Amino acid sequence: MPTQPAPEIELLRAAYAAFNARDIDAALALMTPDVFWPRAFKGGFVRGPEEIRAYWTEQWSEIDGHVGPVAFHPEDGGQVLVEVHQVVRDLAGAVLADEHVGHRFTIEHGLIQAMEVCPLSSSGLGD
Repeated sequence: MPTQPAPEIELLRAAYAAFNARDIDAALALMTPDVFWPRAFKGGFVRGPEEIRAYWTEQWSEIDGHVGPVAFHPEDGGQVLVEVHQVVRDLAGAVLADEHVGHRFTIEHGLIQAMEVCPLSSSGLGD
């Protein structure tokens, strides 16, 4: 009998699905009110749902990114490192990036409290 994935992994799967579907409201519903999020394509960070909404709206007007979780690695302190296959295209469909990256999530009270992008090489995953 296969074991059920941890609630944190189900939460993150739902967040990736919402992001890839461009369903901002569904994604934001999975986050804490003070969520801390990287501006991966611009630098810096945003905090809170409205700043994330503005960042994603801007991002999607410039590029088309798709992030598919490949593996989930629970860590101490309520964190989960997700190995992600990320494909970024320009709006005409040309591939700008096709790579595996790490996303480290902090989960608090069943919601995403923070996310950071990290290289997989330093985490012992990937190549």
